[in-house]
Amino acid sequence: MILTVTLNAALDLTYVVDALVPHRAHRVSTVVEKAGGKGLNVARVLSHLGEKTVATGLLGGRNGSRVAELLGDSPARMRTAFATIAGETRRTVVVVDGDATGFWEPGPVVTEAEWSSFVGHYTALLTISRVAVLSGSLPAGLPVDAYAVLVTAARAAGVRVVLDTSGPALAAALPAGPDLVKPNAEELAEVAPDADLSTVDGVLAAASALRGHGVGTVLASRGPEGLIALTPDGAFRAVPPHAVSGNPTGAGDACVAAIARAWRHRTPWPGALRDAVAASAAAVAAPQAGDLDTRTFLSLRHGVAVTEL
Repeated sequence: MILTVTLNAALDLTYVVDALVPHRAHRVSTVVEKAGGKGLNVARVLSHLGEKTVATGLLGGRNGSRVAELLGDSPARMRTAFATIAGETRRTVVVVDGDATGFWEPGPVVTEAEWSSFVGHYTALLTISRVAVLSGSLPAGLPVDAYAVLVTAARAAGVRVVLDTSGPALAAALPAGPDLVKPNAEELAEVAPDADLSTVDGVLAAASALRGHGVGTVLASRGPEGLIALTPDGAFRAVPPHAVSGNPTGAGDACVAAIARAWRHRTPWPGALRDAVAASAAAVAAPQAGDLDTRTFLSLRHGVAVTEL
């Protein structure tokens, strides 16, 4: 079983328009409402890939009730086990016009008692999990080392951990030793300010500095140019056969989902990265974050070039 954690879940609204122009009114051709948050996107992609998941996190208020209602339509492979809080779950709005523009509301304030209760709930779920994916930002009220607490609990339970967050929450979690982190360009620049991140060598230098903090694997996305991974088994580069246009919002979540799936099946790194790049592209081709264009995934995965660096 793969466990996904979404501490700052959201009620997602997607508007589709012909072209987004600032300071103009727009006619919306399509409106989609769904349960959102990076961990939920990961869980959905995993269900598309045939994996059983348990999705947990925090939900509260009217928006949280709506998210829970929407999750009732989840595939049978995707079980939900969210904890209830008093604060109001946030909303997010994504405007899609061939590209995507996002607007994120602030999350709820979580009390110390609610956090303590969730940690116990999460620890119990680890007993039925082989991989845990911790994704997204922290809502207000949680300590900056919240992810460090969850990583430590997972490692104590013998569960491998993927951490996909940023900023102080990422920095505070590194000493806990997550098995994989997926930093953005800003995080890589912080640990290696002199590295030229436009080059493969520069990305590897930054990833090596990040691994020095206790991380197992550093996975760096290069957008349409694929991924660079610095792992305990060596460094790899994975490049898609061609670029895919669409909504890139959930591409990173699909990438993380593919890695978690590969770990569950003990897939070697070349195969794991091949699937991660193909899943990212297939997510871009899908209309909403968390969806996966299965045909695109299957057609691309054999064309992804993986080289050892």
